[in-house]
Amino acid sequence: MKTLVIAEKPDMGRTIAAVIEPKAKNHRSYLEGERYIITWAIGHLLGLAEPDAYDEKYKRWNFNDLPILPDRFKIVPNPRTKDQLKTIGELAKRCDTIVNACDAAREGQYIFALIQQQLKLTQPVKRLWISDLTNESIAKGFAELHEASEFENLTQAARARSEADWLIGMNATRAFTTKHRELLSVGRVQTPVLALIYDRQKEIENFDSLTYYEIKAEFKQDTRMYTGSWQGDRLTDKEKAEAIAKKVRSKEGRITEYEVKDTKEYPYKLYDLTLLQREANAKFGYSAKKTLDIAQALYERHKVISYPRTSSNYVTEQNIDGMHKVLHMLKSSSYKELAEGGRPNLVHVGNKAVCNPSRVEDHHAILPTLRRPGTLSKEEQNIYDLVIRRFLSHFYPAAEYKQHTVLTEVEGETFKTNVKELLSLGWKVCLPGDDGAKAGKGRAKKKDEEEETEELISEPFEIDRNRPVQCTDAEAKEKATQPPKHYTEGTLLKAMESAGKNLENEELREAMKDAGLGTPATRAATIERLKNVGYITMQGKKITVTQKGQTAVELIRRAGVELLTSPEMTGQWERRLYQISKGEAAREQFMENVRRFTISIIEKVRTQQKADASMFTSAETEKGGRRGSRSSSGGKTGRSASSTRAGERRTAQATTKQLPAGTLQPLAPCPREGCGGQIIEGRRGFGCTHYKQGCGFVIWKEFGGKKISPAMLNALLTKGQTQLLTFKREGSEVKARIALVDRTSGKLELMEAEPSRT
Repeated sequence: MKTLVIAEKPDMGRTIAAVIEPKAKNHRSYLEGERYIITWAIGHLLGLAEPDAYDEKYKRWNFNDLPILPDRFKIVPNPRTKDQLKTIGELAKRCDTIVNACDAAREGQYIFALIQQQLKLTQPVKRLWISDLTNESIAKGFAELHEASEFENLTQAARARSEADWLIGMNATRAFTTKHRELLSVGRVQTPVLALIYDRQKEIENFDSLTYYEIKAEFKQDTRMYTGSWQGDRLTDKEKAEAIAKKVRSKEGRITEYEVKDTKEYPYKLYDLTLLQREANAKFGYSAKKTLDIAQALYERHKVISYPRTSSNYVTEQNIDGMHKVLHMLKSSSYKELAEGGRPNLVHVGNKAVCNPSRVEDHHAILPTLRRPGTLSKEEQNIYDLVIRRFLSHFYPAAEYKQHTVLTEVEGETFKTNVKELLSLGWKVCLPGDDGAKAGKGRAKKKDEEEETEELISEPFEIDRNRPVQCTDAEAKEKATQPPKHYTEGTLLKAMESAGKNLENEELREAMKDAGLGTPATRAATIERLKNVGYITMQGKKITVTQKGQTAVELIRRAGVELLTSPEMTGQWERRLYQISKGEAAREQFMENVRRFTISIIEKVRTQQKADASMFTSAETEKGGRRGSRSSSGGKTGRSASSTRAGERRTAQATTKQLPAGTLQPLAPCPREGCGGQIIEGRRGFGCTHYKQGCGFVIWKEFGGKKISPAMLNALLTKGQTQLLTFKREGSEVKARIALVDRTSGKLELMEAEPSRT
């Protein structure tokens, strides 16, 4: 009999097949060779069942039915991909061994575990654990397959995370929603992230700006000119500031202190996913989700970078030789000049800024592979360029500077000067375009609120501390203290990553040190979910909280379950999940604690006073919400909205509540079984009239860049899919249908037409 290899996605399966069975016959949903049959999941083929799978009464959202605490969690196939699940089951009957080739991470482990559970697979299982899809890595991975038992604890942690999220999300969302008659989506990660944004916005709103005065003086010694900042307590008296400027202007001064020291700046860390997302947001304005999608395409489709969903900025000893080979490959690419300038001897196992195995959990930092890129879209090229330049920078020495600090005294007043003199650019020659130019000249970054800056120069700075200087000019400038800045997706990702640093509990702080809120793979989805449920909007790059988002945070905190808005709970969970994955804690005890917490949430919400409907919307918020949701995802709100987590469903309320009475004409019966409501058209989507009774069915008017027309809506409701449509993707066109894959929620997905094969 043969060995069945189950990859996570089709592209990965085909790439693996090309290495282990290059002459395999293509059967569309699998490939078969002499020794191996290679097939694939399509992401999550299975998921945790909705509450009505346990009892019909849960179809209606009723507070008195809470909490929902299944003794054993049921799993259900994804309707869209059930044929692929069936294929895997049929192929498994012909094989006596299985290789789990899903992503080498907690979620990849979970995807395979659910398939194994649903299909009752009993064959021995081996685990392929690799970080990139190059031919070399695949061949080596199959030569060194692991025993599945090595990863059983990781599977237990994955199950615990999924089931615990279900319990909190499902129960807390239903509790707050039915109590206040407004969809209030609650989740272990999304709610504290929303609270971060809310707290920052309140800080900004409550900020009281203070006017103060800064005195700058110009000094000259022979041909050398330099600028100094007045040193003293903050001046809020304009007349006093102007008097000091007048006092020193045109007077002779002396240098009281002059310190020169050599400094070095070393290359920035290699990219993990979060760092890559932050940079892409700052440089190109890409959302976290967009960067993840691009990086995933560079990994899966183009195979030019390693596994991107990593939380590590380092590599292991095994990666060093590969990094040297990539450097050599780049010498015959468009990066020829930079690659030839790199020094291979700088990247070695003793360089802890690069090689630090203790800081590598499942996957090393994002690296380029030996595969040369073919045709990349502009956006793919931008992300690839970031990865290449960051990689190459580690083959260059540190940038070197002389740091000059000068204290100049005039008429008893002291002025400070910071000058950073460039000696050697070093690795900064690898910085792209403008960044590279800025590395050699201009003004370095501000040090603090007082705007004590340092001047960055590329020519030698020379001054004689024993000779006098002339104050050629002095001026008092009015300044104002600035409020904190609104979060962008880039700065929010950083805040999510470091969310636990302010926790008082040292053990929790340690647990969240490398975890934060969410994981690199889920943070983008969390931000998208906050947009889709109407909690946040985008104003350019700036993230703002809607009225609904503000009210949600306030209601949760007032209910006495403020732990839901704090990183503390995530810290507790991450610590325990890590212990479960290492076999140091029991999954059963963790789940029992989650059940107790779920019950306490319900009891506290039960006694809370019902919120007035006016607390959730305002004309301004609604206007901003519609505009923001479009701009945030390039008109593709439907696609991202389709990936909802269990227990966090939207309702049609957002689509109908702002319309005047009498304009809501029934279009069709609601397809949700047993609902009895009617589908009506709102401003942003087609939703059910029974939303107040808990029906969450809604089809948004835009999906995948297409507007859902009445004809398309009719086809979705009657046939379950539209006709074949054309979609643009990375500079090319693909044919696909929009399919209604969940008649409970209105979830849509694209069903791509299978390419013709020979």
